[in-house]
Amino acid sequence: MKPSVLLTGATGYVGGRLLRRFEAEPYPVRCIVRRPEFLRSRVGSGIEVVPGDLLDRGSLERAMEGIHVVYYLVHSMGTAHGFEETDRQAAENFASAARAQGIQKIIYLGGLGSRLAKLSPHLRSRLEVGEILRQSGIPAIEFQASIVLGSGSLSFEMIRALVERLPVLITPRWVTVLAQPIAIEDVLQYLRSALDLSVHESHIFEIGGPDQVSYGDLMREYARQRGLRRLMISVPVLTPRLSSLWLGLVTPLYARVGRKLIESIRHPTVVQDDAAQQAFAVRPVGMHDAIAQALRNEDREYSETHWSDALSSSGPGPRWGGVRFGNRLVDSQKLQVRVLPQAAFAPIQRIGGSTGWYYGNWIWSLRGWFDLLMGGVGMRRGRRDSIHLTIGDTLDCWRVEAFEPGRRLRLVAELKMPGRAWLEYEVTENGNGSMIRQTAIFDPAGLQGLLYWYSIYLFHKIVFSGMLRGIGRTAESMERQG
Repeated sequence: MKPSVLLTGATGYVGGRLLRRFEAEPYPVRCIVRRPEFLRSRVGSGIEVVPGDLLDRGSLERAMEGIHVVYYLVHSMGTAHGFEETDRQAAENFASAARAQGIQKIIYLGGLGSRLAKLSPHLRSRLEVGEILRQSGIPAIEFQASIVLGSGSLSFEMIRALVERLPVLITPRWVTVLAQPIAIEDVLQYLRSALDLSVHESHIFEIGGPDQVSYGDLMREYARQRGLRRLMISVPVLTPRLSSLWLGLVTPLYARVGRKLIESIRHPTVVQDDAAQQAFAVRPVGMHDAIAQALRNEDREYSETHWSDALSSSGPGPRWGGVRFGNRLVDSQKLQVRVLPQAAFAPIQRIGGSTGWYYGNWIWSLRGWFDLLMGGVGMRRGRRDSIHLTIGDTLDCWRVEAFEPGRRLRLVAELKMPGRAWLEYEVTENGNGSMIRQTAIFDPAGLQGLLYWYSIYLFHKIVFSGMLRGIGRTAESMERQG
């Protein structure tokens, strides 16, 4: 019989990714979240979602009824004040509820750090949580990790933002401190493998990749893989507070989170005990492969994302330069038309080639001419068929990356530019007509890419707005003509 699993942190970075893995397996999984309605719409029917709060012991006991194994993947690092006390109270409630419900095993992901060192409050709290869970008397498997590398992880986003935005990096001393980063895929493999590990007492496993490197090394490797040239200048004094304020200016991190992160990496965080290598078959990849995986996974996750979700979560109102979604810059517009989705999609499917782009064809020709001067493909390639499309087809200076007849078309640009660009159309039924959403996405390569986007943003806004209106008029005209 498969053990039933309770997952905490299912809406967080690690917990959310672990949940994806469980969705593909025949394990009965229950998630406890403060806002169940947020998660229920995003998981399959095989995942049970229940309300609860780690500061409410009663809700924890109800959530643990009939459960064999629990995952503890939460922390209060993002709170403004008193995160240590909050984490302590949450862990005590969790341990007490697990004991009352006869839980067989606790699996916990904490931070790597020597108890002999003068630890940061964040790392000290992570170690304290692990100790509280072990004191429950229930066998607990505690994984202690240093830097986690993966698209969307706090450390990776900090590295990416710094390297992408700053051609010259002023680096304080903490940039040279050694750590032992591990890819998120390897962390997930450890967490999943722990479910099958038979234990009768608690164990601590230090986990990390094979490389002992610094944040500076990670920044240089990221820059190399992205094809960016960066100058790093070391300065002798830059306090965690000043560093966090600096990060708040140039990265998407909140200053308080940045400060806690920096305080945690002022001391070396390297693996001292190889017990994890002996107990598990996981063989973590090195720094190079971890960063490459993060970049590949980011592309896949963006290709599977509905841009409307990203835009709706960004808040209402117009924004100069579009919405930033991760490292991407996203500009989206929508138009209501009085035709059904199939008819609304018909002009989209014919875009490019002899049909043209429904607005400013001379502007597209001029852009193609400049691209040819720079050694690019220009606009001369046209399209294979004036009506039918398949993935991989060329459309002038674009290539079809995704195509769902009657619903969705995504094009990737093959023009010369400092970054990568996509143009996506989605058509959905809306009342007696349809909604057409047109989304331009740009992944800038460094500061040059950001300058490129903002310098032509207003120009692009005019062109793409005209294209969307042209598509709408054409769809309604084709419908009237039968």
